[in-house]
Amino acid sequence: MEGHVVLFALLLCISAAASASSQTCDPIKVNDNPWVYVTEELIGCWTSFIGQDNAEVHILKLNFDTLDPKIFSLEMNNTKPMNLILTSPCTCFALHNLHPDVKLYVKNDSRITLHANVKHDNVYKRDFPSEDEELVKWASQEFGGVTSFTTIRNLKVVTSTGTKVTKPGSSNCTLRNEDASEKHFMKIETAPLATSCSPSPQNPNDETELHIINIPDSAKPCNVSVRFGTKKTRVFLRGPQGTIWTFINLLHTQFVSNNDIMLLAMKHIISPTITLNSGNAVDVQRKALDYFKASTFTSFTEFSPEYPMVLLVLRDNDNPEVTKTSPAVTPTTTNAPHQMPLLMQLYTSPEYHSPMDPNTKVQSDKRIYAEISSQTLWDSVLTIKVISCFVRSTGSCPVVKELPFMSEACSAHLCPNSTRLSFSLDQLHELTTTTWDLECSVKVCYSQHCGDGGRVKRNLEVTQPCLQPPTPQCFDFRLPGVLGIAFGGFLIGVLLIGALWFIKIKTGYPTGLDISSTAANLPGCPCSGAKRQPVSTNPSPSENSSANASIGSTQSTPTSSMA
Repeated sequence: MEGHVVLFALLLCISAAASASSQTCDPIKVNDNPWVYVTEELIGCWTSFIGQDNAEVHILKLNFDTLDPKIFSLEMNNTKPMNLILTSPCTCFALHNLHPDVKLYVKNDSRITLHANVKHDNVYKRDFPSEDEELVKWASQEFGGVTSFTTIRNLKVVTSTGTKVTKPGSSNCTLRNEDASEKHFMKIETAPLATSCSPSPQNPNDETELHIINIPDSAKPCNVSVRFGTKKTRVFLRGPQGTIWTFINLLHTQFVSNNDIMLLAMKHIISPTITLNSGNAVDVQRKALDYFKASTFTSFTEFSPEYPMVLLVLRDNDNPEVTKTSPAVTPTTTNAPHQMPLLMQLYTSPEYHSPMDPNTKVQSDKRIYAEISSQTLWDSVLTIKVISCFVRSTGSCPVVKELPFMSEACSAHLCPNSTRLSFSLDQLHELTTTTWDLECSVKVCYSQHCGDGGRVKRNLEVTQPCLQPPTPQCFDFRLPGVLGIAFGGFLIGVLLIGALWFIKIKTGYPTGLDISSTAANLPGCPCSGAKRQPVSTNPSPSENSSANASIGSTQSTPTSSMA
């Protein structure tokens, strides 16, 4: 029985060992790594200079490792007039296919052996210096300027693309560390700098990639500029002590390293978060799987640089052109955009349940709640801090107003890589403009250290609150209301009739009043008790004479009495 237990345990150990070995792989040299592009940033320049004879001036400085074959090819048959200066401290062999308008210059004591596919009298020997700066000065004096200076390590083939050199800016060649793949007018193929591998099988259900980068301890410490062109990426970086990984950008990235990591956007260094003394490929792979709790990884890349500056690009499989065609940015570049990928969502309530549609109009008397988040996965190492916000109206005469805000509390569990705030648009209440741009400046902080995180912007459609009209009085026209109105009208009629009857009994006025009789019976009237004679509209002559006599007698009476 004990023998069966021992045998079963042995089988389990063998199975576990086989499973562990299937999770790792041995790196090999490949001409084209489908996941990671690695190149050394060597001394060079690129200008807009073209000579008076319409000829470009290019300098190629070639370096070769001891173990690599020192054979290369120059394919310059598809090109415009060119003065090509070729220099190398090594003994090497070159096969060249040159256009008749290309003039090739080498040193008098050059150890480059040239073999032409087609014989042309276009190879010239000159006594020019080997030192970089002095060589640039000599070429500038000889041809009037330098179009490009390129240092290449372990060259295989360099081909002219035939495109015109278009480089805005100065025509003076200032040497610096550069990525030679940026130069669109030539295509450079070199011996692979890195070895790589991928375990099999891959897990198609795992959308988040895991890439492992290793620099053996035998290599010299260097500064590796890392550009992320892929999304949802986890990166495990391991190098000898003194290595610095400089992140040019952060795009949906989780990272960990045993070396310092510099965040270029913040000009801040994150100290090592793991310890790994062994630079063995299998040990590094297992450490990465254990750290990220992953069952497999996407790729493993290993390289040993000879120069202090290296550019590493994680390729986007959906957009392969991101590798060599995208411009590389070195850590010394100061005018390149380094903003973090930020997103701002607006809400109408402090519960932050349903984000507002960008076309939703916001009333100026309502409080708005905002959440600013980063699209970078950094394992909650970094936090976002809002510095200021303002609104700017659109149009030919924009109005800019600072927007006061309040920070809203939110736990790290509910708000990973995000921050919340609220604000009011009361100050826009009296303005007629309705379309505004809301912009907030943020800082990205690691512990107590903060750096510029850029700005996040979104548009706002602001409306003024509607004034509620006074509520009109409601009249009840149902049966009780109608009966009440009828009864009220009947009661008012009875009261009016009673008032008239009271006036009648107190004054003696008849109900139908006769003006003539009423006037005759009024007390104090001079005609009281006398019958009023009807007035004729056409009196007869006799009436007129008697009337005149009566008038005359009436007028004479005062005279006689006075006598």
